Amino acid sequence: MKSDPKLPFASHSADLSADVSPDLSPDVEEMTGTRKSAVASAMPVRTAPSIGRVWLRRIGVLFFVFLCATLGVMMMIIPWRPEWSDNPLLSNFPTFRAFVASGFARGLATGLGVLNVWIGFWEAIQYREEE
Repeated sequence: MKSDPKLPFASHSADLSADVSPDLSPDVEEMTGTRKSAVASAMPVRTAPSIGRVWLRRIGVLFFVFLCATLGVMMMIIPWRPEWSDNPLLSNFPTFRAFVASGFARGLATGLGVLNVWIGFWEAIQYREEE
């Protein structure tokens, strides 16, 4: 039995054996091409995606890239502003406030921002139209 990487997987072994006539030997199948045509006829037909679906995917990718870039830039800038550590929400927790004001926490937030920008632009670069 030869496998073709372009053919889809059969969900059951019975599906594959039902497509091949049992009375033909493998040599006869190769010469007549009976097996190939039976398996090829079982392949689903691909239809082109609709225009609406293509534009919806494009807008979704654009929104994702914009969101990642915006949040990433905000995460790179905000930790280094005074509002980051002089936050009224942190006034009741002096230990946590000292940790948030440390360079480690600021650098960690900035690194996550850089990673977020990288993910957004990577998604934009890897975007391909469906064929």
